[in-house]
Amino acid sequence: MSAFTITKMIAKSLIRGPDTRRYPAVPAKKTPQTRGHLVVEIEKCIFCGLCSMHCPADAIIVTKAERTWHIDRFRCIVCGGCVEYCPKDCLHLLPEYLPPQEKQQGETYTGPEPVGAQEAAPAS
Repeated sequence: MSAFTITKMIAKSLIRGPDTRRYPAVPAKKTPQTRGHLVVEIEKCIFCGLCSMHCPADAIIVTKAERTWHIDRFRCIVCGGCVEYCPKDCLHLLPEYLPPQEKQQGETYTGPEPVGAQEAAPAS
């Protein structure tokens, strides 16, 4: 490379500015493709287990008998596979990130009892 080519590259770099962001000081831009964290609307969930079957990290455990839905946030890779296969659209990926956690603990959600499962009160 000639000295002129190198000088030209340096001048372009100085005019254009840095390619990186000063992240903690300047918040990162959120694009439509940003995948921050997974949210479940437990009222809409039918506990079919499709999200659990399609999770490559095995971060989701669905128990149909107990009507519980558990996620281990440390294992979740926020790939969106569970959101894609959910038949009731009760899973969503939000662009906001969760704050850092100190302990590895999951979140367990319990769904409401189905409408037809409640026993009728015996007549007196």
